[in-house]
Amino acid sequence: MSTTAETLYTRTDAALGGFAIRPLDPFADAELLHGWVTHPKASFWMMQDASLPEVEREYMRIAAHEHHDAFIGLHEGRPAFLMEKYDPSRLELVGLYEAQPGDVGMHFLVAPSERPLHGFTRAVITTVMAALFADPETERVVVEPDVENTAVHALNEAVGFVPDGPVQKPEKTALLSFCTRAQFEAATGLTGDSI
Repeated sequence: MSTTAETLYTRTDAALGGFAIRPLDPFADAELLHGWVTHPKASFWMMQDASLPEVEREYMRIAAHEHHDAFIGLHEGRPAFLMEKYDPSRLELVGLYEAQPGDVGMHFLVAPSERPLHGFTRAVITTVMAALFADPETERVVVEPDVENTAVHALNEAVGFVPDGPVQKPEKTALLSFCTRAQFEAATGLTGDSI
């Protein structure tokens, strides 16, 4: 099992400094996550009423799943965002789109902050995407945010996502969107060398 001290990916943002991603520990991180996922700004995460034990159980379930992983993102060494990656051909989007080899599903959640930093959420999604594309097997990132979540649609577009159209999931109507490595590089100016 990974330790929370293990850093899997690092990136320096020109304006906002150091970002890093480490494995999530469902036990050690449960209280932190509970505060994030139940915050009013996390309504699209759909865990508003979750208890601390329920959050712990959900992330234990993810940690045990063969095709789903969760990570804590750090900004300047402090926990600042949650990242999940999954195989969309086996979870979330099974039967809802034509999966391709190298597809990776992604969710991210920025921690609530009393002093928001300008451009922070965009730096987070850029870091998340760069981390996913740092794996040479990742060809395309697939997302399925709620159709009502216009703020995340704008962020997705800023890093290269192209909407494919709505799909009906059991819990929501989602805007299925895709971003290839080339689209990400074109949108962000990052190249394979800087990813």
